[in-house]
Amino acid sequence: MRTRLMLSVALTSAMLGVAISDARAQGAPDATRFFSLQGENSSISSSKLTDRYYTNGIRVGYLSGEGAYPFLSGLTQMLWGEGAPRLAVDVTQQIYTPSNTQAKNPPLGDRPYAGVLLANFAAVQDGANMRSSLGLSVGVVGPDALGEEVQNGFHDLIGQGHNNGWGTQLHNEPVFAFTSARVWRFATGSVAGLETDVLPALAATLGTLKLGAETGVSVRLGSGLANDYGAPRIRALSGGDAFRRGDSIGWYVFAGLHGQAVARDVTLDGNTFQNSRSVKLTPFVGEASGGAALLAYGMRLSYTHVVQTADFKHEKGGPHQFGSLALSVRF
Repeated sequence: MRTRLMLSVALTSAMLGVAISDARAQGAPDATRFFSLQGENSSISSSKLTDRYYTNGIRVGYLSGEGAYPFLSGLTQMLWGEGAPRLAVDVTQQIYTPSNTQAKNPPLGDRPYAGVLLANFAAVQDGANMRSSLGLSVGVVGPDALGEEVQNGFHDLIGQGHNNGWGTQLHNEPVFAFTSARVWRFATGSVAGLETDVLPALAATLGTLKLGAETGVSVRLGSGLANDYGAPRIRALSGGDAFRRGDSIGWYVFAGLHGQAVARDVTLDGNTFQNSRSVKLTPFVGEASGGAALLAYGMRLSYTHVVQTADFKHEKGGPHQFGSLALSVRF
């Protein structure tokens, strides 16, 4: 009896081990969810710029476990093949101002005041060393985006004066955009015992919010690079919020070069159906970025410093700079 019991336990353990091994080999869906909080602001950067141009961005996001919403699988299977997609949902606000924020009536050639408030929904799926996403953003540009209230309310909290030209901001207008993006990950060996890789990326956006495409590449140096696809950004080429826990603390430093081709941007071209302030956009915009990320205890903290060329004609002050700070938590 004892011998049979021992054989039964051994056989059951072996079968369970094979099942677990097969599930891992087939890439069993990861049920881990993520909560993310992100802020972008010129005051985060080392340049210590005053409010101008892309002044501030905030994002609060949720990312589901893989396969949590089966209705997504049919769509993603047609696009990317077999896999277990995640559903990403977040809310973002971006604030834009001219360089002269003290004038009640800024010069007409300066960037218009604009707030953009969006709800964003995306299917995100990981493949063999690549991450694909397809998303829809819907929201509003104009006073209902609460740009003035957020910016001047924050200035009240820190004892700074108001930006005075919000009365000239773009009018209320609903906006939308479809975005498709992919990031690839290629390991490139090691340097002094540290991992290195390259992350090429490509994205396209179509809608009344923006019409354009973006491409670029980042390089990383660190430990545990297979745990994610790079640091996140707000409405830009991004590695996304999902990351693996890993067997130890992971970290990396990174640098990247990206370029955008832009046909229309409502925050520059002005309202679609009403007369409003506008400037002539620059059709090609370059960007250099660098930063670091730390992955530990089910969290990832990243900082990205961004330097961009002018995105409209007669932009002043040289390349625009801002910082992006992001925290993602597994649960």
